[in-house]
Amino acid sequence: MALRAIPIRRAGNRTTLFMGGDRELTMFAGVIAGSLIFSAQDLRATIFGVVLWSASLYVFRLMAKADPQMREVYLRHRRYKRYYPARSTPFRDNPPSQTRGYQ
Repeated sequence: MALRAIPIRRAGNRTTLFMGGDRELTMFAGVIAGSLIFSAQDLRATIFGVVLWSASLYVFRLMAKADPQMREVYLRHRRYKRYYPARSTPFRDNPPSQTRGYQ
């Protein structure tokens, strides 16, 4: 009896992109630009909001083209500490002979 092959569709494994960029970043930039336009109700604010929206959409598309999960990678990178000291555990007590060797 042969094993049954079940195909894994690409649509189920794709990252969620919106307008070619990361979904959350693109929508947040749209909300910021829209709130700027509608709260200021000025021609300069409208032009700045449209330019902000266009520039952010361009940058987010470039990010998604390089790596669709770049936002998650960056956020994980920010959680890492700047320096990890070379020791096995934070609860280890060095013996006096080892401490003298580092002075």
